[in-house]
Amino acid sequence: MKITALKTFLMHAEWPGAPLEPAPGASGTRNWLFLKIETDAGITGIGECSGWPRVVETALRDLTPLLVGEDPRNTELIAQKLTIAMMGHGMIGTVGGGALTGIDMALWDIKGKALGVPVWMLLGGKLRDRIPIYSHANTPAQALALKARGIKAIKCGGVGDPVRKFADLREAVGDDVDIAIDLHGPPWLTPADAARVARALEPYDPLWIEDPVAPENLDGYRRIRDAAHVPLAAGERMATIFGERQLIEEDLVDVIQPDTGRAGGFTQMKKIAGMAEAHYIQVAPHSGSLGPVAEYAALHLLASIPNGLILERFDDDWAGRVRTILPHPVARDGFLDVPDAPGLGCDIDEDFVLSRPTRGNVSAPSEKSGSEYLPGTAREHLHVQSRLGRRRYFNA
Repeated sequence: MKITALKTFLMHAEWPGAPLEPAPGASGTRNWLFLKIETDAGITGIGECSGWPRVVETALRDLTPLLVGEDPRNTELIAQKLTIAMMGHGMIGTVGGGALTGIDMALWDIKGKALGVPVWMLLGGKLRDRIPIYSHANTPAQALALKARGIKAIKCGGVGDPVRKFADLREAVGDDVDIAIDLHGPPWLTPADAARVARALEPYDPLWIEDPVAPENLDGYRRIRDAAHVPLAAGERMATIFGERQLIEEDLVDVIQPDTGRAGGFTQMKKIAGMAEAHYIQVAPHSGSLGPVAEYAALHLLASIPNGLILERFDDDWAGRVRTILPHPVARDGFLDVPDAPGLGCDIDEDFVLSRPTRGNVSAPSEKSGSEYLPGTAREHLHVQSRLGRRRYFNA
């Protein structure tokens, strides 16, 4: 079997709560990039790339000549070949990781279809039949609505007034719902402020505190580790085992969160999970901004690894998500069923995807960014910001 062609499908996707049809002239920041790899055996594989989809699409075109003629079943060989090909551009980051991921995902899809088995079978078999999910809630009303639908874990976001927000959510849902908090920036907290937040959240037993400091600030994770006894989570902004290595090998996190669309595909994520298992670290793939093909991939991965913890999911995503994928996975009682069809077990509606061309793929903070920036500072575009008004900020 030989690869004959690669096709890309870049679409605009709205964020949760937006209407199916956007207002005329509206810009956008959320894009989904899918690809299909064709073979001379008539078998096609599908994948999804994230990181910076509009730029990753260009990377895929550049890499395509290296794929044509290769046997798609040689996933490790192709991963090594593409890694070496990109080496001259520097370390593999967002764009390279996104390109590798979509390609690798499609190759495993082809391999599963050729053998007539789901991808999880190729990854070692199935440990679990369904995967627990967590969804997003920033108000007690949102949290209670999710709890009523059987979801047993939620995550709140932002760095504005985190202790008070977490305390209100805990009071609303009680002790039988896990709550995580994402302190992602910008502006990220300084290590001292992040440690103070972690200590303040200890009494509320967070499932984890995510991205408390800027991702390159590994010393900050060490400071938080020494200051508070709370689970830490990170890893969505890194790619491959080399990007995640220090977080895992230095035991800086309790939960590693490789992004299913840019970590490097099954070939890399299986290795990341193995590294994490040796350090008693759980795996909870990041998928907040991703499309539905990457979600399918995460289900196969989490079904096959012993340290799979939970999957991120917008329980009420944009209505177009259902239209994009066939079939659409259905959440029941806080779980998603693991697919059993050969390969990934899904495909995209190409006509629907092509009817929504990209309109933009970057965003910048503004005065509408809410409480994440101190009043009057959004236009400064700060990567890290020390908090003023500290008496209120660190207390519930």
